[in-house]
Amino acid sequence: MSTRLPDFLSETELIEACRKNNRQAQHALFQKMAGKMLSVVKRYITNTSEAEDTLMEGFVKVFSKLDQYQGGGSFEGWIRKIMVNEALMSIRKNKDRYPMDIDAAFDVANPDETLMQLGLQEIENLISSLPTGYRTIFNLYAIEGYSHAEIAQLLAISEGTSKSQLSRARALLQNQLAALQI
Repeated sequence: MSTRLPDFLSETELIEACRKNNRQAQHALFQKMAGKMLSVVKRYITNTSEAEDTLMEGFVKVFSKLDQYQGGGSFEGWIRKIMVNEALMSIRKNKDRYPMDIDAAFDVANPDETLMQLGLQEIENLISSLPTGYRTIFNLYAIEGYSHAEIAQLLAISEGTSKSQLSRARALLQNQLAALQI
């Protein structure tokens, strides 16, 4: 016999119901967070099908590790961290499809004010077009706020590799921005 959830639960009440394996609460939490978290995952995995699979694996982990959330920070931030880690694990599992170190030289252009003229979706498209290794490190550093030491640990690479991949990602983005000025 399933108990119906009240129409409005606080975040704390929703989390507590999920901890008790209430399927309606779990569904409500998934509905509430899935859109945002899919956007997070798609920053790392551009293939929609793979991103959706990773999202589902991430939510399985969220529900199985919910007792580890102590309420010390943002619940959304806690879920975001799980989703980023799941995306990184997916990239690691498929490293033959997603090479992390792409050795290519890029001339750094001066994008001037082009960036200021772009919309959010255009910027996201530029970032999504980066090779996987560049995009992963750019997202971790510039968007998620990880340090190079943390990135190195997460990806099992050296700090120098993290720094060089970020530099190359920035150079490639600058070249793409310069091309838009034409």
